[in-house]
Amino acid sequence: MALGFQMPPELCEEFESLNLGFLSHTTVAAFEAEPTLEEEINKYQKEDEKLQEIRESLKKGEAPDFKEDEQGTLWYKNRICVPNVDNIRKLILSEAHDTAYSIHPGSTKMYYDLKERFWWPGMKRPVAEYVAVCDTCQRVKAKHQRPAGLLQPLKVPEWKWEEITMDFVVGLPRTQKGYNSIWVVVDRLTKVAHFIPVNTTYSGARLAELYISRIVCLHGVPKKIISDRGSQFTSRFWEQLHDSLDTKLRFSTAYHPQTDGQTERTNQVLEDMLRACAIQYGTSWDKCLPYAEFSYNNSYQASLKKSPFEALYEDAEQQLRVVHENLKIAQSRQKSYADNRRRELNFKVEDFVYLKVSPMRGVRRFNMKGKLAPRYIGPFKVLEKKCEVAYRLELPPNLSGVHDVFHVSQLKKCLRVPEEQAPLEDLNVQEDLTYTEHPVKILETSKRITRNKRTKMCRVQWSHHTEKEATWEREDEMRKAYPDLFANQPI
Repeated sequence: MALGFQMPPELCEEFESLNLGFLSHTTVAAFEAEPTLEEEINKYQKEDEKLQEIRESLKKGEAPDFKEDEQGTLWYKNRICVPNVDNIRKLILSEAHDTAYSIHPGSTKMYYDLKERFWWPGMKRPVAEYVAVCDTCQRVKAKHQRPAGLLQPLKVPEWKWEEITMDFVVGLPRTQKGYNSIWVVVDRLTKVAHFIPVNTTYSGARLAELYISRIVCLHGVPKKIISDRGSQFTSRFWEQLHDSLDTKLRFSTAYHPQTDGQTERTNQVLEDMLRACAIQYGTSWDKCLPYAEFSYNNSYQASLKKSPFEALYEDAEQQLRVVHENLKIAQSRQKSYADNRRRELNFKVEDFVYLKVSPMRGVRRFNMKGKLAPRYIGPFKVLEKKCEVAYRLELPPNLSGVHDVFHVSQLKKCLRVPEEQAPLEDLNVQEDLTYTEHPVKILETSKRITRNKRTKMCRVQWSHHTEKEATWEREDEMRKAYPDLFANQPI
């Protein structure tokens, strides 16, 4: 898995506890699983009598669902066989239940999550027993009793994110960022949920802004929103917003907020997760919220018989194949179109090349075209061909801040031996391959007469340019940018 951001230290520590190695580079970070747990399982499999019996049956061809890999590890289909060793099974159960990445799921969700990777006989019972005796779960999870009133189920939506439910989890400790409640938004079809940290003092306009930036931008505008009769939704602003979006707001039956039972149940699960986090992380519950959202959406849902993510993206595999083929066709077409307007350029290792740089000046406009054309510096030796269109150069110490790999479009071959080349000019090249040009002197002045006014102009010679390359600039802009240049000039 690759990411383009810096991982928080606390998450790095958590990944180390999960036997996950973390490799950090300049632009990407990657996680690599260390096989320590699998090695332990492989070691103790050979001491498990039940698994040894399965091995003997496998050799006789009597255990078609089992197999051995190259390391001799026994697998049941695509699930590794866990030997009857207490410390190994307890470690697996603990990592699946107690860590910040799992946040104390229920026994059913935990069993189906573990079932994807591990197998041992009668696995469901120890999972249920582990959850049942968990001290944190017993202290924070609510006991659900039979409610009064028969359930009036709402019609199942026809499409994803067509109907959503909303509610707030309030009364939470105030975080350092000022959050004291969570806005819970759930899709009624896939059960995918978004947990948005908010403050109870947020105005309707602020909530609408969050709604659009966090929900509408990902899933579009729903046809129907279901919520209880909270003051957040009954305000005139919300009614006007939903009217403008052509959304029908269906309120719950008065004094019976469990008409919106889906979000109420999600809120209860979320509160259980956050209370478990609070025991470990204190009042910084907002830092756990992204993990809680991922854990909830990635866990098995009994009503769906799959996770919300699977329900949301179940057609993605076939669609990705089509997208992959379409992208290959588009890339081929784009390459053909671009290559018609380009030329191939190759260099050899030990060749010398010039490097293109761009001058920048401290005024906004120039009145003569072509005076901003890039210049070349060098030559520099080619050290390595990185790919078909990129080369690594040997740069001098004064260019140490510049990345040493360049595209061929920035290079020009040096046709003479480097000993005959002029020494490198002190251009003070920046990391983006630009340098600043400064005016050397004013050659002459003039007035440009237009229909409505007269503009004072001056002809300026720039550093690293001859007098023939001087440009006409507005005198007022030059005086503002370079007042010392006009010390001996009349006003």
